[in-house]
Amino acid sequence: MTTKQFLDMACSHAGISQAELARRMGLSPSNLNQKIKRDSLTLDEWKKAAEAAEGMLIFQIQFNDGTVLK
Repeated sequence: MTTKQFLDMACSHAGISQAELARRMGLSPSNLNQKIKRDSLTLDEWKKAAEAAEGMLIFQIQFNDGTVLK
């Protein structure tokens, strides 16, 4: 899934536009659009996007031996 597809789904679920998501993240809509095109959102920006869509980002790495880093 691409960054655009993922954010589009989040916006749809939250009932907001991508422009509104950008504003809630403290970005201009064009700045967010450029980050999406370059696939260059930072982990902090992903967290802000999740919170802007009234959700939360859950990040973890799970290894084959069952170890999980959160």
